[in-house]
Amino acid sequence: MNAVLKPDATSVRDKVSKEEWDLRVDLAAAYRLVALYGWDDLVFTHISARIPGPDHHFLINPYGWMFDEMTASSLVKVDLHGNKVLDSPYDINPAGFTIHSAIHAAREDVVCVMHTHSINGVAVSAQKKGLLPLSQTAVIAGASLAYHDYEGIALYEDEKPRLVADLGEKNSMMLRNHGLLTLGRNCADAFMRMYFLEAACMIQVRAQAGGGELGGVPQKVLDTIDEQIEMVTRGQFGLLAWPGLLRKLDRRNPGYAG
Repeated sequence: MNAVLKPDATSVRDKVSKEEWDLRVDLAAAYRLVALYGWDDLVFTHISARIPGPDHHFLINPYGWMFDEMTASSLVKVDLHGNKVLDSPYDINPAGFTIHSAIHAAREDVVCVMHTHSINGVAVSAQKKGLLPLSQTAVIAGASLAYHDYEGIALYEDEKPRLVADLGEKNSMMLRNHGLLTLGRNCADAFMRMYFLEAACMIQVRAQAGGGELGGVPQKVLDTIDEQIEMVTRGQFGLLAWPGLLRKLDRRNPGYAG
């Protein structure tokens, strides 16, 4: 990336509220963490975050930037029609806009939407039965999981209502033959859900590759998992691990807050 094209962090920070800047920092960190954990797909896929307020403005990645170089000031601020609402020299990916704008418009409870094309996630999304309850990780990931059939690259407006209807009130979605999608009331929650969903897919692929007979988690356990998750995460969910994740990122790939 040509360093001359990178935005001036001070200039951007002066143009936005503290609340928006803090969200930008968290979102840039989420991008770099996705890269750190190996879930990125070159310059494709997206993570977005809705800025609080009635306008439904949200932040999304500049098209062409690698996830591990994302910064708070580089994120592009757009409205639900894809129009930039803050000057930026960067374009956005139209497929990313289609998926993320549909969810941000429909789900007032959602701040962050994370979408990946991870190898394990796509592998399981291609399986007819989807995610199987083969592990504790899968049980956690499957507690709020929806499915959406593949309709091609997400470019067209008419797919939005079907995507939203399939999602319903769930917080994770498997896009069949495509990838994974997680939502959160903040970037931390969306990342935590993706961590469990991706790990569950990896475990499933490896368990199937082992060739032995597989056993699932009993239904009576599945029926109580929501309560158990709440107890283990102390009601904080992603925020419980987020400070540690940021410390890890500061050691491995600092600079996201610029």
